[in-house]
Amino acid sequence: MGKITGAQAIVNCLLEQGVKTIFGYPGGAVIDLYDALMGSEINHVLVRHEQGAVHAADGMARVTGKVGVALLTSGPGATNGVTGIATAYMDSIPLVVLTGQVPRVLIGNDAFQEVDIVGISRPCTKHNYLVNKIEDLVPTLREAFHIAKSGRPGPVLVDLPKDLMSGEMLYPPQRPVSLQSYQPNYNPHPFQVQKACKKMIAAKNPVLYVGGGVISSNASKELTELATKLKIPVTMTLMGLGAYPGDAELSMGMLGMHGTFAANMAVAKCDLLIAVGARFDDRVTGKLDDFAKYAKIIHIDIDPTSISKNVKVHVPIVADCKMALTAINKWLDENSGINFDEEPDRNWPWRETIREWMSKHPLCYKENDSIIKPQYVIEMLHKHTGGEAIITTEVGQNQMWAAQFYKFAHPRHFVTSGGLGTMGFGLPAAIGAQMAFPGKMVIDVAGDGSIQMNIQELATAKQYNCPVKVAILNNGFLGMVRQWQELFYNKRYASTTMNVTPDFVDLAKAYGAVGLRATTKDEVEPVIQEALATDNIVLMDFKIEREEDVYPMVPAGKATTEMLLV
Repeated sequence: MGKITGAQAIVNCLLEQGVKTIFGYPGGAVIDLYDALMGSEINHVLVRHEQGAVHAADGMARVTGKVGVALLTSGPGATNGVTGIATAYMDSIPLVVLTGQVPRVLIGNDAFQEVDIVGISRPCTKHNYLVNKIEDLVPTLREAFHIAKSGRPGPVLVDLPKDLMSGEMLYPPQRPVSLQSYQPNYNPHPFQVQKACKKMIAAKNPVLYVGGGVISSNASKELTELATKLKIPVTMTLMGLGAYPGDAELSMGMLGMHGTFAANMAVAKCDLLIAVGARFDDRVTGKLDDFAKYAKIIHIDIDPTSISKNVKVHVPIVADCKMALTAINKWLDENSGINFDEEPDRNWPWRETIREWMSKHPLCYKENDSIIKPQYVIEMLHKHTGGEAIITTEVGQNQMWAAQFYKFAHPRHFVTSGGLGTMGFGLPAAIGAQMAFPGKMVIDVAGDGSIQMNIQELATAKQYNCPVKVAILNNGFLGMVRQWQELFYNKRYASTTMNVTPDFVDLAKAYGAVGLRATTKDEVEPVIQEALATDNIVLMDFKIEREEDVYPMVPAGKATTEMLLV
């Protein structure tokens, strides 16, 4: 291969990394790269806002497990993408975000559409680069992909000066990436595995606390094997939903602020807490002094900085979740001396106690035949999709109802902004998920407030024939903040009433989509059935109970046992 432009080298490198789709928005600083993309094998998706580009790449990454790629221009193009980058960073999602930059000679001169995106994004990227030499373009991109997907995944930003993309270079041969200062540990220490296994065997009241790391490492099979072998009840974080089947006998559902009564009580009363790929987030732990205070804690995580960061850990295992669980299962089979098939009653008293909690305080709501309850909408979505749809969400009450009432049976089927809580995430993420799996049903569960954050991406979905469905739980409020105002601020609804909202049915038509509306309970199922049968984008506008709340709820600063119930 003779000399090629820097832009052509970038395209070649993306192909080398297996990239088939990127999401972006053009501008002057990246015009050479866009020109090089024309006619290439890479499918470029033109979004309507740069935040949407990063969220769409994020959604594709979450459902495939591969690195998502976004391409943004300099200045406002880059800064518009920061919320998406921070969203991926908080949830450990592998992304490579390419940003245009002014020519090197103008950097630092306050040139048109110049911004220090490396400095701005440093706190919310796993790593970032400003490429200074054309011969560094390809090696830097190779490093970026390696860093994004290895160890604890995360977003990596590569800032590309315009003059490098128009300059000429020889394409360097492919070599394995090796970074002396970055060597994540994948293999669990055998002694720590042994210690953990002995504690699991001895425990009378164990709980598996499962986070998104299990999904990132594709360890759901190994996790299910461990839970089944030792008959350990399982609870999942918001990011961990689907890592273990939500309708399985040992599943307690989600824990934490809006978790189930059984899950929160089990964690509070257990004698052994086995945390796998979870980070002890404040929404999970509640009041730290009262979190799992009777338990010894085993923590499996590939990120050593997460160990004992928030909660003291007794048996740390710094390793990939899949490899650690594989080693644990192997040790139990070969060294425990127990025939687990002959112990169906293992942990029976503990499991019976949990069953009683689940029976006494199940996830429920007060039914009303004259008005639509949002929980009922989610239940009907689950019923009519057979639990097989990919569900994305916006953020707020809609997100929590989806997490509670859609029983996720598979990993990578629940796509939500967990750590950052980004409104406007769900629709572009649904587009990314739908493009990854054109044959799957993809549904964005949204609120009437959050859907408007990035509703312009309906045009993207239409342009690229992405038949995503959007279920809008329309209560005329910014619902989750309103709930807090109801419970803790004497119903002083300061700036949470949505006095003006669009007619979502008409708005759908304006984008060439289909709009459907349900105002009564008996209209819910027909609307869902019609939407699922429609080969187009569909906005379902469900006029729900205006002041419906999410329960259970743990008030801020309280222990997770101090739940407000229905």
